[in-house]
Amino acid sequence: MLTIVYDGECPFCSDYISRLKLQTHCGPVTLINAREQNPSVAAYWQAGFDLDQGMVAVIDGQAYYGSHAVTLLARLSDPSDLFNRLNAWLLARPKISAFLYPLFKRARRVALAVKGIGPLTP
Repeated sequence: MLTIVYDGECPFCSDYISRLKLQTHCGPVTLINAREQNPSVAAYWQAGFDLDQGMVAVIDGQAYYGSHAVTLLARLSDPSDLFNRLNAWLLARPKISAFLYPLFKRARRVALAVKGIGPLTP
């Protein structure tokens, strides 16, 4: 079972998650919007994950955060379309994912600022 905690107000995050084809390799996927009042969201904050700085992907009880989460998702996605093949080719490599993730975070901040949405807070 795969669980993804992400910023549901971020258009980039939401689009990225919706385009990934994860069910083929993972079965059911639980999506948790980090902006919703949810005991799971509070638990991730308490566990030390700054959800304003990165998404969390949990599989088999192991949590992956930020660029590590993106790398995991790229490796788990079904390469049946061009987006997922490019995603896997690029982001399944930890060094490339770690390099690009800060750029993704900046783009997220800009998109949220344009929408007038503030940062995530515990």
